[in-house]
Amino acid sequence: MTDFPQPQGGNEMPRFAGRGTMMRLPAADTPANLDVAFVGIPLDIGTSQRSGTRYGPRAIRADSVMIRPYNMATGAAPFDSLRVGDLGDVPINTYNLLKSVDIIENYYTELNNWPIIPLTLGGDHTLTLPILRALAKKHGPMGLIHIDAHTDTNDEMFGEKIAHGTTFRRAVEEGLLDCQRVVQIGQRAQGYAADDFQWGVDQGFHLVPAEQCWYRSMTPLMAEVRARIGNGPVYLSYDIDSFDPAWAPGTGTPEVGGLTSMQGLEIVRGCRGLNLVGGDLVEVSPPYDISGMTSQLAANILYEMLCVLPGVRYTENK
Repeated sequence: MTDFPQPQGGNEMPRFAGRGTMMRLPAADTPANLDVAFVGIPLDIGTSQRSGTRYGPRAIRADSVMIRPYNMATGAAPFDSLRVGDLGDVPINTYNLLKSVDIIENYYTELNNWPIIPLTLGGDHTLTLPILRALAKKHGPMGLIHIDAHTDTNDEMFGEKIAHGTTFRRAVEEGLLDCQRVVQIGQRAQGYAADDFQWGVDQGFHLVPAEQCWYRSMTPLMAEVRARIGNGPVYLSYDIDSFDPAWAPGTGTPEVGGLTSMQGLEIVRGCRGLNLVGGDLVEVSPPYDISGMTSQLAANILYEMLCVLPGVRYTENK
């Protein structure tokens, strides 16, 4: 592997051919010699409505072929700065959610042996809990930036303590999060009780409902977020259903009144300068994404995450 592996270019190989990896990067058999790894988790047995997120990682990779190495808007040059590869998928147990959670935790715990930042292609939002469990062994309680239509702080779902809607309540209970450095953005729609969004706020979360995002740029908000998060380790978890279904119809639990794609770019670009130790993009369900627009947006959000990681060099656009 070269010092700085490069995506396969569109003039080198037609975009409809070539590698099947994220951005057509070299496939990596080991985390050795990598600074950043894309990892897929084809999980959808934690979902509560429409399934199909098991196909999310494959679709995101397929629709990442249009992404070029240099970020013309921000000047980020991630592939000149970091050694990036695609480690493939975590071999989850498709018949057992709790075993899958253990498999994911063990996989990411093993990644802790290397100075690597994982960027995960989901997969339903259950997967963030075992990732946080693993990363907390290395970094301790982390800050969190969580963009989602839902708070995912249910106590249980159908009597189960682990599902895609309970992730962040379990993370708090297990001491994985620094609750004063948790920000949730984009929550909306209806609840089962008037205080459905209140649990996280009571723990110290800063909640920014979707209605507070309407008709405005997210850039000023992200300046406030950076001040709240500070210099400590922080994890970025991006649920594609935070976007309005007009932008991202291919997801399991769509809600009207969501973010625009431009606001999503502003949110991720606003994370520049933070001590990001990992990130994920979850809940892409290709069977409900006939046009591919959801997985294309997901791929671009993951690229933008890569662009704001510590160590990325920025060039001055002429």
